[in-house]
Order: sequence, then C-alpha cells, then structure tokens
Amino acid sequence: MCVKSKDRRTISLGFTDERVLEGQHICYIYKDDSERLRVMAKFFESGLQMNEKMLYLVDAMTPDEMLECLEELGVDVRSKPAALTMKEAASTYCPHGVFTPQEILDLARDFYLQAVNEEGYAGARGTGEMSWCLVEGRTDRRVLMEYEAHLDILLAEYPVTACCQYDARRFDGNTIMDVLALHPVTIIHGQLVKNPYYIGTERFLREYNASEIG
Repeated sequence: MCVKSKDRRTISLGFTDERVLEGQHICYIYKDDSERLRVMAKFFESGLQMNEKMLYLVDAMTPDEMLECLEELGVDVRSKPAALTMKEAASTYCPHGVFTPQEILDLARDFYLQAVNEEGYAGARGTGEMSWCLVEGRTDRRVLMEYEAHLDILLAEYPVTACCQYDARRFDGNTIMDVLALHPVTIIHGQLVKNPYYIGTERFLREYNASEIG
C-alpha cells in the first residue's frame, strides 16, 4: 500500500510548533549532544501522542541507555512499550558486517506496512544515528549517498517520518554537503527548516555518477 501525497496525515514533530506532512526525510547535522537528545525526546514523545510506531537505531550509546535517557527527558515510553523499538545501529544497518542499502530500505518499507496495516498504528517514524558508517570496511561514501537517495524515493511511497542524524564533529565537509543535497528539510538549533542545499534525488544521482566517471 503506497500513500499518495493528498492522503498523508499532518503530524507534529514535537520539537517545533509547525505541523508537517508525514514522510519527511530530515537530516540533523549536530554538534551539541544535549540539544540533540532534547530534540529526539520531543520527536518520540509526539510520536507516542499521535499513535505512531517508532524505531530508534542507536550508535552513540546502547539501546538501554538511550531508552533510559528518553525517560529522563520526560518520554513515557513504558506506557506503550510496543510502540518504540530500540536497536543497535551498526548491527541493523550491517547485519552481515557490510552495509547493503537494499536491506535497510526493505526494513523501512516493511516497518511502515506492518505498523499501519497489521498493528493498527496511525503511522510510523524513525531515526538513525549514522556514525556507525565511519568504521572502516562497513561502507563508503558513494554507497551511503546512494542509500540516502533511494530512501528519499522510498519515503515518497511509504511515508515513514525519518530523521538521519550526522555528527558534524565526525564527518568531513564533503560528506556533510552530500547529506544536505539529499534531505529536503533539516534541523537547525532545534527547529525544522527548509534545506536550501537540497537538489533532489534525480539531479544528485546524475551529477554524482557523472563526477565518478569523470
């Protein structure tokens, strides 16, 4: 079941007063861990309030530590324990040790379909901390950007509201610019803003492939 744009719900992201259509592809390029955790707590708190199924792929700490952190920030995750799935990022993105984008794209699609069609949730949202990809041998920049491009396409059909978290202290400038080129909206100082660097999936892949050939 694909969801047409006109049939999408308008939702709250929690950290901003603005309401948006579900299925946003958000990048969060951050330098402040305290701010990031507060933003994510509000993101998931609003998901609980809107009866959404949620997924958090954690890299900076263990899933149990992140769950405890969200609780300390006021998210009542124990009230609906089935609504939030907390997993280790590296083992989810790289179940066989190497990142295969299609596996995580299939996971996102199936997560949405199961949540809405089988479990009765109103929608789905999720976030992934992306620093796992910096470990040598797991992936490279080209594969990562192709994944982000195809995730942008997938969310147009299966509207998981997705937030990709990139630590600006760990990623180089070229990667950050590529990330910005593939996310229509971004979070700046805890607010959602339209991303002026977004160029769209088709243009990005065309230019990226041309630069690789050149």
